[in-house]
Amino acid sequence: MSNICIIPARGGSKRIPRKNIKYFLGKPIIAYSIEAAINSNLFEEVIVSTDDDEIAKIAKQYGAAVPFFRSNENSDDYATLADVVVETLNKTEKKYNYVCTLLATAPFIFKKDIIEGFEILSVNKNIDTVFSVVENSKEVLRSFNINNDSELNFISTEFIKKRTQDLPKTYKDAGMFYISKTENVLLNKKLTSGRVELFEIDENLSQDIDTLYDWKLAEYKYKHIE
Repeated sequence: MSNICIIPARGGSKRIPRKNIKYFLGKPIIAYSIEAAINSNLFEEVIVSTDDDEIAKIAKQYGAAVPFFRSNENSDDYATLADVVVETLNKTEKKYNYVCTLLATAPFIFKKDIIEGFEILSVNKNIDTVFSVVENSKEVLRSFNINNDSELNFISTEFIKKRTQDLPKTYKDAGMFYISKTENVLLNKKLTSGRVELFEIDENLSQDIDTLYDWKLAEYKYKHIE
């Protein structure tokens, strides 16, 4: 079984400038993903897909390959992760059974989680995709907005009268990793197609980083992991 790891990291971050290589507790944040991938010993190639010279230089310093630059088409705000991964797979010389997509700004990606994700696939050959999730607050099922008549408009009335403990669990994408059968990604242009297994991450080990406040909170969490 041959595997490739792809880490998308474009240079045009808007909300946090130079986000992918901003220093996170002493080193560029992308280094955490690169090191986790390399230290897992699962991949024949760890490739960073970027359009940026500085990101490419730092990626190489930490052991990743940057064999080519991303196309202009996939360097704008509208390109999806799947677009970038498909482009990279099509440009690689070798064909791989599995592709692992790691986010560049996810310092809580640890090699043990990547290894466990691949173990799920090795045990159950019927699974096409494993990806990281965190549990949503159950209150999301009671979400509402205000309609044009200033009345409460529940997204779903099914759960209004149910006790919180009786509400079903829901999940959201943890934004950390996706492990997929390469043929599925290329065929469907999606990272989560086919039969899916969820890899649940403790909410304390996951953090969206969209603002500087998020960044500081992630650093605080990381320093107190143990």
